[in-house]
Amino acid sequence: MLNYNDFTENTIRLTVRRLNYRPMETGIIDVLQTSRYHYSTMALPQVVIIGRPNVGKSSIFNWLAGRRLAIVDDVAGVTRDRMTQLLRHDERFFELVDTGGIGINDVDDLSEEIEEQIRLAMDSADVILFVVDTRDGLLPLDQEVAQRLRYIDKPTICVANKADESAMDADADEFYRLGRGKLIRVSALQNRNKELLLDMIAERVPHLSDEDLMDEDIEPGEMKIALVGRRNVGKSTFINSLTEAERMIVSEVAGTTRDSVDVRFELDGKSFVAIDTPGLRKRKSVRTDVEFYSTHRAQRSIRRADIVLMFFDAAQRVSQVDKQLVKYVEDNFRPCIFVVNKWDLMVEHMPTERWANYLRDTFQTMSHVPIAFITGQTGKNMKALLNHAQMLYKQTQMRVGTGELNRLVRDAIRHHAPPIYKNRRPKVYYCSQVSTQPPTIVMKVNNPKAFAPDYRRYLLGALRDQLDFGEVPIKLYVQKRESMDERNEIGVIG
Repeated sequence: MLNYNDFTENTIRLTVRRLNYRPMETGIIDVLQTSRYHYSTMALPQVVIIGRPNVGKSSIFNWLAGRRLAIVDDVAGVTRDRMTQLLRHDERFFELVDTGGIGINDVDDLSEEIEEQIRLAMDSADVILFVVDTRDGLLPLDQEVAQRLRYIDKPTICVANKADESAMDADADEFYRLGRGKLIRVSALQNRNKELLLDMIAERVPHLSDEDLMDEDIEPGEMKIALVGRRNVGKSTFINSLTEAERMIVSEVAGTTRDSVDVRFELDGKSFVAIDTPGLRKRKSVRTDVEFYSTHRAQRSIRRADIVLMFFDAAQRVSQVDKQLVKYVEDNFRPCIFVVNKWDLMVEHMPTERWANYLRDTFQTMSHVPIAFITGQTGKNMKALLNHAQMLYKQTQMRVGTGELNRLVRDAIRHHAPPIYKNRRPKVYYCSQVSTQPPTIVMKVNNPKAFAPDYRRYLLGALRDQLDFGEVPIKLYVQKRESMDERNEIGVIG
């Protein structure tokens, strides 16, 4: 917790989670003086599968992933939310992302939400797999998807699925008319041309070399800080105080900022970009086009930010809009600081610990997030807040060595072993960090299903207690060890 009364530029108070989940304790940690960690600016590449409904996108996803993860059904529209899976091919790591069908008329009236998930996936993609159906041939909706792709300058592979045998290859020639990426004919059902498709993906995804992953001399770029929150919590006032100039329109009328605005400023010789976003309100209250696009732009600002400052009004309770925003930040794995603004109005009536506990109880899955108490109107504690934001930015770029990571996981398992699953002992063979921004950890095990969500949360909590990037989101993939991998189990369980 970043305490209002005891908050200086040189001392940052952090909340630390303990191995046995004792109540939150406060300690002082200097994340810049550790030799175990390395900086990197390379995020895990994403390969996104798109296409009209029922062309076999989820089948392609399961096929490439090597196991049944997404639901496959002949009924169009089964896939709604994005689904991701970590893959490795030719020493290239990437996340494979499945999406819903473009143009689906959802029976539950969720078409807008499905389209939003597709748009988010396309925005974050490094490579796009445009899936079409060889049996059905070229349809108008395929052309509509291709038209959307014309405005996206990213490597694209046109995947003609359901080409079950070579005699059908000529039927796929008409997809050349779409003009979107190199065409490959595959069959997820018949396991045809899988290696060729993976080779094409590996050629196009950014390569994370050893130098990229372990370079300690990389200078971080211009840090982007998104200010988000519901209406009238003081985001624009904060930026005015920050830049010492009236750069935003500040008003007591809620919802003055209708678009996301970038403001560059310098602090101690370093350049930053502050992204002021529109204040959001409940979805059922979004009635005009301006408000609709304001919501989308605020979400886009969260996705492109390095750090998110989630603003709360000290005089108001947490609202449903606040919960929706925090959930969006969490789902997008963005480092975040909870900022309780206008604290000067409450400092004499309520201790900071009470408000901090209120936030912890409300957002229990975000217990790693620091909390700051500020007054944007006067600039109270703002510089210390920005200093801490820089610390989080560095944490997102840190890497821990494989040996050290395995030692930490082994200690956590010895402290609290996973329960027996179907009369078998769960085993962890080894762990490694494969990416940064956010830190991404892969854990190879004998049976991923044996590691329930609550035990995965325990392991993340145990790692946060020991790792110096414990205040930022961590992705944990639990995968079955490949049969040819003969590395030994890292710890004795039970």
